[in-house]
Amino acid sequence: MTEITFRRATANDAATIAALRVDSWRTTYRGVMPDAYLDGMRAEESTEMWLQVLNADLPTIAVFVAEAGTELVGFAAGMLLMPEKFDLNAELTAIYLKPIAQRGGVGRRLLAMIASALQLQGATGLLVWVIAGNQAARQFYEQMGAELLIEQPFTWDGLDLMETGYGWRDLTALRQACAE
Repeated sequence: MTEITFRRATANDAATIAALRVDSWRTTYRGVMPDAYLDGMRAEESTEMWLQVLNADLPTIAVFVAEAGTELVGFAAGMLLMPEKFDLNAELTAIYLKPIAQRGGVGRRLLAMIASALQLQGATGLLVWVIAGNQAARQFYEQMGAELLIEQPFTWDGLDLMETGYGWRDLTALRQACAE
């Protein structure tokens, strides 16, 4: 694979980020969520949200992308939380990788970049939510030292699902785990 480069996302990345998120959901959650829901997802619907996030340019929000040449192969997003949840004051809101970029350290690097950027804004801990059936993501977070906080039912777009919350209470230790 081409060398991977990392940078802050810009508004020009909004449509590509939205498409990667939709493709990832369709691949990851097939068999976990109804096919009709996954097939009905449209990147255009979330492009506007990503444009708003990226155009806001707030220091309390961080979005990074990973590229192989000119192809976006992954992204991660995070933000400070107000109020805190589970005594954690930041959240990893998204991390998605194309299959070609998985298991090669790209996710670790993106996670470390989010932790670092939010730590500079005062974050001391990081929360992440994952659909309980996403075993690959759960394993990744556990390998990075995340603490299992809760598993609970929730409703997403009218679908009754189970979600799992993980957290890191020491962002410096998280960044070190990402570097290993």
